[in-house]
Amino acid sequence: MTSETGTAAWGGRLSGGSTVSVAVATAIVVADMVGVGVFTSLGFQVKDIPSGFAILALWTAGGIVALCGVFSYSELGAMFPRSSGEYNFLGRAYHPAFGFVAGFVSATVGFAAPVALAAMALEQYGHAIVPGAPPLSLAVGIVWAVSIIQLTGVRHSSTFQLIATVLKVVLITAFLIAGFVVGRAQDVSFAPQVSDIGYVASAPFAVGLVFVMYSFSGWNAATYIAGEIHDAGQNLPRALFTGTLIVLVLYVALNAVFLHTAPIDKLAGQIDVARIAGSYIFGEIGGRIVGAIICIGLISSISAMMWIGPRVMMTMGEDIPALRVFARRSTQGAPAYAILFQLTVATLMLFTRSFEAVLDFIQFSLLFCSFFTVLGVIRLRITRPDLPRPYRAWGYPVTPVIFLLVTLFMMYYLVVDRPLQSLFGALLMVSGLLIYLVFRKRDDAGAASPPPRAGRK
Repeated sequence: MTSETGTAAWGGRLSGGSTVSVAVATAIVVADMVGVGVFTSLGFQVKDIPSGFAILALWTAGGIVALCGVFSYSELGAMFPRSSGEYNFLGRAYHPAFGFVAGFVSATVGFAAPVALAAMALEQYGHAIVPGAPPLSLAVGIVWAVSIIQLTGVRHSSTFQLIATVLKVVLITAFLIAGFVVGRAQDVSFAPQVSDIGYVASAPFAVGLVFVMYSFSGWNAATYIAGEIHDAGQNLPRALFTGTLIVLVLYVALNAVFLHTAPIDKLAGQIDVARIAGSYIFGEIGGRIVGAIICIGLISSISAMMWIGPRVMMTMGEDIPALRVFARRSTQGAPAYAILFQLTVATLMLFTRSFEAVLDFIQFSLLFCSFFTVLGVIRLRITRPDLPRPYRAWGYPVTPVIFLLVTLFMMYYLVVDRPLQSLFGALLMVSGLLIYLVFRKRDDAGAASPPPRAGRK
């Protein structure tokens, strides 16, 4: 399959000359990463790891692994500055078929399901602030409103994304300050103790790292709009690194505040740890304050996913004639048909609640594609040392190997813990490969067909 034009193949420039700044690209990374995971995970971690130092070490380790992935993705993104993430990277490093499989997963359900999940979470937290709202109204309304903003073009999308993400970070920072200044300190130590060695080397720590890594997912968000980033060779690595580093600091600080303000025995086994900590900081209205912070944060997350997800389908449309309609952009530079496609899938998932099942079985597929993307950095270093590399992965080969080992453990954990869901994830990838072969056969047949003869007048 060939690209339509050289400009389209490399992402080109947006209509009207608009490009995405490094600040907006960084905002997309932060917005896509910070969802509800960090506000709900601690309760399950402290059941087996009742140590302040070990908990902060767990979240720090997760951030370091994410940064190891950032370094590898940055090298590939600077080499191949085209939107669509793994679709682009795997197609370049291995074969277009592999890229199509990754693109198929992302374009169909890989972003639509997390959008639906975030919208449902926003609905639940929104009810705590505004009781009595009709079911699903807030979730569907936010997804549609954000999609309309995306349809207006990159300039408006950039402004909205930057404002929403900055507001999100400011509110979280205010919560952190209030926690340390107003909250009553609990009997917890963040200094290392001898007993912490046992916690850090334990099986619960390793399993906890799996779920911490899910909270860090999204560190690669800017690679999906690489073709729209100004001077992507320089700014894409900066956006990925800065965004991930900001989230790492926020995650460690948030967990420190939760442990600092609420007793561990009150947090253990609870899913709404942020609300519990908020009640200890702000009193009876603490739940509403935390709910408002999470709602605003989820809006920015939905916006980021409704921006970057359609870019996968858009880029696939540039390469595959059968999907060419999704490559069309409006005069403002928005891939309208691709946005509407993802909006339709996300809306259907909201009404059928199928996103919960979809999220279960796409986890293995997403990890599989991330694993081979980072492995592709090593492969290209060996097979194509001549390729220009505006950015070279920091710490190579140690950082890619760290990411690969942790991701391999996560895939192993999923296969053991959720074998049926992992099997469905593998079948989803196989179905993507079959669809690719059908498209390839159709394209080859079209190319081999002789042009029609001119008929009689």
